[in-house]
Amino acid sequence: MFIPENVLYERLKAHSPTFHKVVDFNPAKEKLFHFDLTNANEELLRIDLADTKKFSSYIHEKLKKEKAKFGIGGYNELRGLYERSEVFNALSAGDEPRRLHLGIDIWGKEGTKVYAPLGGMVHSYAFNNTFGDYGATLILLHQLDTVTFYTLYGHLSLDDIAKVTEYQYVIRGQGIGHFGKPEENGNWPPHLHFQIIKDMEEYEGDYPGVCKLSEKEKYLANCPDPDLILNMMQYAKGYSL
Repeated sequence: MFIPENVLYERLKAHSPTFHKVVDFNPAKEKLFHFDLTNANEELLRIDLADTKKFSSYIHEKLKKEKAKFGIGGYNELRGLYERSEVFNALSAGDEPRRLHLGIDIWGKEGTKVYAPLGGMVHSYAFNNTFGDYGATLILLHQLDTVTFYTLYGHLSLDDIAKVTEYQYVIRGQGIGHFGKPEENGNWPPHLHFQIIKDMEEYEGDYPGVCKLSEKEKYLANCPDPDLILNMMQYAKGYSL
């Protein structure tokens, strides 16, 4: 069903204070660091991002230096780092690669617990097991004031998706997953990719989390800012609108 862009935005904005936290973060006691993963971050140029151990070490050391529990960011961010994976590169000569990120990433420790921000049911799940892909992935279906939409949780652990079934009900605040280890999460440093989706377009267990720059308008309209649910970016050091 088609949902005008502003209708879902208005529903999410109106319910924003009621959403449960997606990860355990207390802004009164803990810190967030805003990761810039664009080519403007010169630190990335000194790292072999195709080496998951080196990439993970960079994330870990940065959080340690900043004394931050989590790193966060990435919505509508143009990232050259996707060159590390053929999943995002052009399929044929002259084709356009995918580089624009459609979710928010929360970087942290392997095993970090993930919660459902609101009630719903399991739409689908899958193990997208290609280097650079989502790895273990869960998608939930929700409804707010008659408006249906979806949330996607990428880079989870295999144990998490082994315990769910399609159409299973999920309640607000229920533990639904954990940050997976690289072998299970598409070979990324441990983190959660969180994304809001209006129309799943018949996808199951998967939906693009990165699009071509030329398709920016279409995908950003279908994937609103995840911070409407997370309510975390305001606490990120170094972040500004």
